[in-house]
Amino acid sequence: MTLSSNFGRAIDLGALGKPAVPVVAAGKEVTAATFTTEFLTLSHTKPVILICWSVRSPESIKVVEILSTLQMSDADRWVLGTVNVDVETQVAQALQARTVPYAVALIAEQLVPLFEQSYPEAQIRMVIEKILAIAAEQGIGSAVEERMEPEEEEALAAIEAGDFLVAEAAYKKLLTRKPQDSFAKLGLAQTQLLIRTSAIDAAAVSVAAATEPNNLELQIQCADIEIASGDVEGAFNRLLRCVRTFEGSEQGRAKAHLLELFALVDPADPRLVKARSALASALF
Repeated sequence: MTLSSNFGRAIDLGALGKPAVPVVAAGKEVTAATFTTEFLTLSHTKPVILICWSVRSPESIKVVEILSTLQMSDADRWVLGTVNVDVETQVAQALQARTVPYAVALIAEQLVPLFEQSYPEAQIRMVIEKILAIAAEQGIGSAVEERMEPEEEEALAAIEAGDFLVAEAAYKKLLTRKPQDSFAKLGLAQTQLLIRTSAIDAAAVSVAAATEPNNLELQIQCADIEIASGDVEGAFNRLLRCVRTFEGSEQGRAKAHLLELFALVDPADPRLVKARSALASALF
């Protein structure tokens, strides 16, 4: 949507109450004059994020603060403009703001609505990264480079040095801080596989597992060796046989280990999809 045609439209922000003295000082203040002479022009070289706020809305002020923090952390890869809807009513009309907080992006003078309520910093960060990626695809600005968590850096350095226990501890620290971090979960699973396989004789375990099919410990070790060497189907089939063969606590252990190996494979991998189906059939 081109914005020049939006000036002069009616807007209803009356529900906010009586204006007070502005207290926000973050980003660049947007006025009717600078909107067209500065921000629309800037949107051809960098993504522009405009946040409509009011001193009558503490939530909107909080969002302005979050955006200001994110902009500084991004080293000015994008421009932050703040619109005081109590003062710059013409700009608010052009942006079609109906409430605050209300955030939009400008990319080459095109309006991209973002959100019209308060969100936590993590969610706003995701929105900003998406806008940077969209703008970069159009040759405007650049996407935010993926940042590595300090614990992940510590873990990778430890793996490089062959110290898998230190790497395991680092991933566990990261998961304590960010329990839903999928990369940390995968890193921990891979590191624990390295710990399990680094101390065993792969050739000897493979021979022993073939001669003792009912030795669950050997079957688990052999499955670890197989998945570490890329034989995903072999590892899954081995433990699926154990789930079907064993009972009680041994069956439970075989199932638990199989689920650990599942975590090492892309969820969309057809071998994993097939193995999950086979596990369900074996159990029910």
